[in-house]
Amino acid sequence: MLRKTLAAIAEGCIYQPWRMISQRHSSGASSTVNTLLLRSLKDHYVEVSNMAPPPKVSAPANFTILKGALDSNGPVLKRTYKNEEISISVMRLANLASDEDDDDGRINQLFVHIEVAKPKLDYSMHFLCGLYPDALGIHSVALRPKLSQDGFLFMPNKYSGPLFEHLDEATRDAFHNYIEERGIDENLFPFLQAWLYLKYHRNLMRYFRTVAKFINGSEMSKATYDSAPSAGESMTAKGA
Repeated sequence: MLRKTLAAIAEGCIYQPWRMISQRHSSGASSTVNTLLLRSLKDHYVEVSNMAPPPKVSAPANFTILKGALDSNGPVLKRTYKNEEISISVMRLANLASDEDDDDGRINQLFVHIEVAKPKLDYSMHFLCGLYPDALGIHSVALRPKLSQDGFLFMPNKYSGPLFEHLDEATRDAFHNYIEERGIDENLFPFLQAWLYLKYHRNLMRYFRTVAKFINGSEMSKATYDSAPSAGESMTAKGA
């Protein structure tokens, strides 16, 4: 799978060359070291660029992809439900806990943040959930200030609600029904999984190019990097 292969490439590029350089480095060899490193970065960049993208997945029904989402840490999807504005952000659950992806490298656990906002109110309802291929589980529900324009979630400075696990079962079930009525369930998983693969792929390519720019002291020529096609170009998340 894409994530496992990308991670292996990144590991080989980031760690092994530095160990080799530290063994061979001398005061008169900096230009040679830079040349070797730039060549390695370019090779990895091209290799990642030529990788097959994840299967094309359309955005879930009634949701739209936020412009610029791939290059930000803010929400990915949004929709309007009656008089409510709903936004969804996502990251790998493994970023917050241990890496529990499948052995073949698939991302099978996601961490999603849902904001349900209403006009004329300066606070909104925030759900933190674990999303899986066949289920969605709520970790917490809180009333907090609305998201900032850049998508960052402010930490509350006053009481925002009890622990979700302390609520009675009927109330927990009612909250699950509340978000399911708004289209938030396990059917979001295929798109958000593919979107995370694409984001990781793009970030890794940007990393190789930015490091090369730093080593070289200037922007690399388009012939060097931009000629390599991006695997993400064929995914539905165009314009994200």
